[in-house]
Amino acid sequence: MKSLNIWTGLYAVALAATLPTIAQGQTPDAPRFVAETPTPRVDYWQKRASDIGQELSTAQSLEPVRLVFVGDSITDFWHLDANPWFPGLYCGWSVWNESFGGAVPQHKALNLGVSGDRIEHVLHRLLPAAQGGEGWLDRPDLQPDTLFVMLGINNSFDAEKPATTSIIKGVEAVVARLRERRPKARIVIQSLLPTEDAVKNRDLVMPVNAALRTHAATQANTVFLDLYPSFVDDSGAQRRVLFNDALHPSREGYRVWRDRLVAFLNAAPEVKAPSGG
Repeated sequence: MKSLNIWTGLYAVALAATLPTIAQGQTPDAPRFVAETPTPRVDYWQKRASDIGQELSTAQSLEPVRLVFVGDSITDFWHLDANPWFPGLYCGWSVWNESFGGAVPQHKALNLGVSGDRIEHVLHRLLPAAQGGEGWLDRPDLQPDTLFVMLGINNSFDAEKPATTSIIKGVEAVVARLRERRPKARIVIQSLLPTEDAVKNRDLVMPVNAALRTHAATQANTVFLDLYPSFVDDSGAQRRVLFNDALHPSREGYRVWRDRLVAFLNAAPEVKAPSGG
């Protein structure tokens, strides 16, 4: 499987492709192509992070937000509709709007996912601005009931060794940071989704998920939500119809994910006291 780093270049291409080639009123001698026009490079993840920062700094009130999603591109792509890299395929935007856009007030959500982020980048985004971070939880009126976390797969590329331990410790650090910033919120650690690589699933994804399940059981007001079984077939292989590529869900995949989340939220399971550790 190719590293997610390839997506950065694809995002830049897709972003450039959305720019008009000829502005209205231009003369025939004006440049016809983006390639002829001086243009600063802005990769997708940079624009996405900037947009989130802008939203956090300008929103009149964040009090209606009841759910916050923390993650990487898999979380980020809830906010894409037509897939800009694979014509005819779609991501999760319509599904997000149906269920988390505010029609159901108790499910009104804020998406803090940024494509390409590794766990250490998320830790920096959550660090208070006063401590040198980006302060994405600094707003005092942002008091969600539930924080959903899905992180770690990007740290499996160019990984520290052992990769499983690095990912587990990183996610535990994010959970600790979230607990520090929002002590009253419920934290939901979501499992990593299956990849198309059976060996990677066996040696990394499943062991990480097992460890995160155990960790959640030791933390107050924290639960583990195992999404993995919903994305594999009876043989344990990734259900390819639920993915646009080897890693990122299709619109149908986001529907499956949404259904699991809504069922979880509607069930409102009582969170047990930690088992210790």
